[in-house]
Amino acid sequence: MPSSVEVKICGISTPEARDAAVDAGASMLGFVFFPRSPRNVSLEHARDLAAGMPVSVGRVPLLVNASDNMIGQVVDAIDPTLLQLHGSETPERCAQIQSTFGIHVMKAVGIASGGDVLRAKQFADVCDRLLLDAKPRPGADRPGGNAERFDWSLVADLDLGIPWLLAGGLTPDNVAEAIRVTGCPGVDVSSGVESAPGVKDPELIRRFVAAARA
Repeated sequence: MPSSVEVKICGISTPEARDAAVDAGASMLGFVFFPRSPRNVSLEHARDLAAGMPVSVGRVPLLVNASDNMIGQVVDAIDPTLLQLHGSETPERCAQIQSTFGIHVMKAVGIASGGDVLRAKQFADVCDRLLLDAKPRPGADRPGGNAERFDWSLVADLDLGIPWLLAGGLTPDNVAEAIRVTGCPGVDVSSGVESAPGVKDPELIRRFVAAARA
């Protein structure tokens, strides 16, 4: 597949993981601001991690139904390239956030059926990117990062009119196949490059980026 495939490594929480992702050639690094996630980071820690990144690598905070006050604190801390909204935000809320903060917005949409793909298209007019993730199981305490994949054929050769990233259950061993099946312009991984929940493995990061770009 073309080397232009974007690769986002989400849930960065240590300098070692950050440096491994940057050295491997990741396009974007994600920082999770959601207390129930094992990848959650404080504003201060995220500021320190972001300060060590080259400007060529995107800084993407993951936010879940965040208030304007919280978003403002995150913006001040890491000067994000893109805001990832991973909660139940509506298209109207996405548009309002983009207008208020003047920062590109990527909405995450859980996918389990063709109806979910249609729902994702509702965000295409108000967001700069979409992230198509596996829909959490009923009762799940996190909206993503659950190491589960969905039926990739649902989004094969999907044209949303804006860039989108494929997420959900991706690993170094299946990412190349995922790109081949879907034709996605970008991929996002978190648990698939971890040795334990929240613990990024530098070697898995390197393997993942290499496989996505192979």
